[in-house]
Amino acid sequence: MNKLIESDFKRHGIDKVTFSKVLSVFWFFPNPGLKFMTIFRLCQKYRKRNKLLFYFYFLWLRRLKFKYGMDISYRTTIGAGFYIGHFGGIVIHGDVIIGNNCNISQGVTLGVSNSGNIGTPIIRDNVFIGPNACVFGNVEIENNVTISANSVVTKSIPSHSTVVASAITILDKDLSENYIHNRY
Repeated sequence: MNKLIESDFKRHGIDKVTFSKVLSVFWFFPNPGLKFMTIFRLCQKYRKRNKLLFYFYFLWLRRLKFKYGMDISYRTTIGAGFYIGHFGGIVIHGDVIIGNNCNISQGVTLGVSNSGNIGTPIIRDNVFIGPNACVFGNVEIENNVTISANSVVTKSIPSHSTVVASAITILDKDLSENYIHNRY
């Protein structure tokens, strides 16, 4: 588990993890993404080893979820070198699998699809997911993929690809009544 924490620190430009570096990241110059991932890794480390330490880190992780707006389940499988560029509005389902050296930005959702392509995504190595992008369903994002801002991915993406958000489509139909309930 220490290797995973070191890999996350390295992705943030910190080559050697020392007590002073950890103190800096946690208190003096807070880095929300790295702080969250460190507690996330410790929560996973002690999940089956030491229930007392697990609950301590679980409660700390829960506090950080609310503080930074990152809802990443402690059950999520995340590989080495995970990088959260900007915090806020990040939601990752507990069954999602994420590979090594992946970047996610603010507003990213990696989640379940309950209809159509039922399941959760698998994100392979070296994947960048831009701001406000969403990946839903039983899809596989292969190695070395870039998903641009505001993209919605519901199909598997092959290696060495880039996903770009589609153009806006305007329908000449009012669907607001389906979404705005209990009007006054």
